[in-house]
Amino acid sequence: MRKITKIEIITRASKLEELKEALNKIGVQGMTVSQVYGCGLQKGHTEVYRGKQYSVNLVPKVKIETIVCAVPVELVLETARKALQTGHIGDGKIFVYDVENAMRIRTGTMGDKAITDDEA
Repeated sequence: MRKITKIEIITRASKLEELKEALNKIGVQGMTVSQVYGCGLQKGHTEVYRGKQYSVNLVPKVKIETIVCAVPVELVLETARKALQTGHIGDGKIFVYDVENAMRIRTGTMGDKAITDDEA
């Protein structure tokens, strides 16, 4: 059984399509995308609403989650970095987790075979 790894990427929503295309080119096909809010080094910004200034501490981002076992993790990380890096605060973060096991619900297949297209 091959090692299963979860990669979680939090970045700007404007970079989502570019990231999806880059990951598809290296063989990463499945992903889950969520709209999220967060704060980090950006620390939010201020906005004026009806003449009153408000501090917006949470910045809208997207979170992309994918599970890989056939594509090398280092290749995924480098591909994502190249697609997302602007050099400005707010480019995001990437987190890597070991996955103990996986199960394809439809068939009950376990392990790396549960996330590959071997049995579609």
